Parts: sequence; C-alpha cells; structure tokens
Amino acid sequence: MAGNRQRGGRKEDRFLDVQLHPVRKLRVHWPISGTTFAQLAKGKASAFRDDPGIAHLLQALTQFRELGDFGNYKHVFESGLGFEGFTTAEGANPTLGRVGEQTLSPTFVFTTYFDASLEDAAVERFMRQIVDIHPWEVPVIELTGPISVSSTALAPATEGSAAS
Repeated sequence: MAGNRQRGGRKEDRFLDVQLHPVRKLRVHWPISGTTFAQLAKGKASAFRDDPGIAHLLQALTQFRELGDFGNYKHVFESGLGFEGFTTAEGANPTLGRVGEQTLSPTFVFTTYFDASLEDAAVERFMRQIVDIHPWEVPVIELTGPISVSSTALAPATEGSAAS
C-alpha cells in the first residue's frame, strides 16, 4: 500500500513491527471485455472506471466498510487478469457462449480481506450483493476460512535494538 512516511525520523532509524492478523479472503472472478483486458494489461488504471462491470462491482463493495479495512487504508484490494474456461451444459442460460461449446472469457479477479471475526450476517449481506449484481448465471466467488495476513508499522528504534 502506498503512503507517505510519517514524521519521526528516517526509516533507517526505525524498525518494522510485523504483526499477523486473522482475516478471511474474498475473491471474485468478474468477466470483462477483451478491450478492458488489454487496457488493464497495459497498466491503464482508467479501465477500472471505464468498464461498467468493474466500476459497478467496486462501487457496490465500497458500501461494506469491513472489506479491505487495513486501518489507515480503506477498501484495499488486489486485482489480477486471467481467463475463465467452461463448457455450458443443457439447461443452462449462459451469458457468454453456447450449450455444448467450450468458452473462454477474459476475467478480472478481485481479491480483498476482512476480519475473521466478522459476523456471519455481515458476510451474508456482501455475498448476496455480489451474487445479485454479478453478470454470470453461476458466479465464481471464493471465500476462505481464517488465514493470517501481515501488516507492518514503523516503530522508533530504541537503544539496544539491533538492526538486521
């Protein structure tokens, strides 16, 4: 995460205090156009705003303060690009592709974290919101059990602290 170094001396004069926090990971696979895929692959961050689907997903998730809360940094997320592959079976109503055909879809992968102690009712609310706005008939949404994620803070070095 980006940020300005706080006052209080040079980074070299302080040590990192690394702490592990129990969190759960939320990962959403979201279909995007080939154009959006190409723009994001070239590093054009404006594609986040220009693609209506991604913009809708990000806007919807900002209403949940618990998602991506890293203290001084809010709504923290990671993203990746890839492809989803699937073959649609009889009885499906695919948004993309046809029954019996293998389909490959350019995909935006959104990942964020939330406190592992968050109540199930709150998790249900944001999961329902994602399912309701997702364009796929069967969205791919991953939700992990508790894992540990590090966070760091610069603390002043005290006398006797050894630099490593």
